[in-house]
Amino acid sequence: MRMCSIASGSSGNCIYVGSDNSHLLIDTGISKKRIEEGLNKLEIKGDELDGILITHEHSDHIKGLGVFSRKYEIPIYATPGTIAGIKESSSLGKMPEGLLHPIKADHPFQLGELDVHPFAISHDANEPSGYRIEQDGKSVAVATDLGKYDNYTVENLKNLDAILLEANHDIHMLEVGGYPYYLKQRILGDRGHLSNELSGQLLCDILHDNLKHIMLGHLSKENNYARLAYETVKLEVTLADNEYKGEDLNMFVASRESVSDIINV
Repeated sequence: MRMCSIASGSSGNCIYVGSDNSHLLIDTGISKKRIEEGLNKLEIKGDELDGILITHEHSDHIKGLGVFSRKYEIPIYATPGTIAGIKESSSLGKMPEGLLHPIKADHPFQLGELDVHPFAISHDANEPSGYRIEQDGKSVAVATDLGKYDNYTVENLKNLDAILLEANHDIHMLEVGGYPYYLKQRILGDRGHLSNELSGQLLCDILHDNLKHIMLGHLSKENNYARLAYETVKLEVTLADNEYKGEDLNMFVASRESVSDIINV
């Protein structure tokens, strides 16, 4: 399998996961042009996609869905709550008939060669989900927009070969920054976003010898920066009571603007 971030950040998210013969997008929160440019770097055409998985209906995850789906008519998979949110979004325009397919957390399904395992996440959206994708004993996951995590989250992220994990904000930057109070409380709350520290703590709970690739993603433009996220997560791992050290991790921060390196597992 391959995984690649086409874009990841508070302003737009689009992740590719695929194999030799099956290709998926997770979220389409950037323009159709940027999605196509990202796919082009992967030598994939839009009409070769087997499906689009949507985590939730916020704009930074569905912004390009209307235009992209009208051009390519790729099946879209999301929970019923997310589908309702997509249908209520006036900015997407009219969606083609028959493309929206309801799925349920903890009910795996298959797209081409890939096994898709949706799992519930804690975020202030209708019915948000993360995704774990498996093929031939290998597994990758996308886990962003997590206000909190628990044992259920950890179980769904165990034994991965690669992960895109949220490291949204630095708590101090958020607290002293210019966001209004209600927005700060939303981000810090149980249905908001993972801080750099919590991201590192969650990573400690799922680290194992075969987790070879870690992408930190969904960074806030105003309340974080890449080096700080990277160093904070690394420090959390080093200070934790485990056998791993931050400097030993194969970890990088996914860019808001550019396509990441391709992860192969």
